[in-house]
Amino acid sequence: MTQRELALILGVSDKTVSKWETAKGYPDITMLSPIADAFGISVSELISGHYISNSNISANMMKSKFYICPVCGNVIYSIGEAVIHCHGISLIPAEAEPTDEKHKIFIERVEDEYYVRIEHDMTKQHYISFIAAVSSDRIEMVKLYPEGNPEAGFRISGIKKIFFYCNRDGLFSLDVVKGIDDKESGYDDTQERRELEKAAEILFG
Repeated sequence: MTQRELALILGVSDKTVSKWETAKGYPDITMLSPIADAFGISVSELISGHYISNSNISANMMKSKFYICPVCGNVIYSIGEAVIHCHGISLIPAEAEPTDEKHKIFIERVEDEYYVRIEHDMTKQHYISFIAAVSSDRIEMVKLYPEGNPEAGFRISGIKKIFFYCNRDGLFSLDVVKGIDDKESGYDDTQERRELEKAAEILFG
């Protein structure tokens, strides 16, 4: 599209468009929506300079993305690509890491529910912010708070993955099938692990 072609669409002169392109002037805020429409993008994409090509139109929930604001802790969830801002900050999706020794997760199947518990302190400075259960067609999220218990119950309903977020160390995930059924996994036998925990508490206080 030439400057003249864009100018005709917007009802301005081609010299005005030229000033925009050379940063000698900027469009009035009322022009942002018409400019975005002219290029077939959103105003957010226009302002950020990042074009979002969402190839997840028919994707399932397993391609979930979590955006967490470092200022207020706001959690924003998206199935596909998005331009997300909070408190004036452009957020990038959190990358989930496998659970580790400092972020142990215990999943127990009780009838038609999964009871999820995370071994983690819940102080005002260091805590688990949320736990989410994701299946191919839905997500269920439980918000947690400092000095509360890092646990939640979810209806099974095809759940394949559990996510949880530590306010210091970031996002973690665990494949539910591996966590429940893999006998070589460190998270497989909930009853045995609880017995070991009780023994350790007696021995080490």
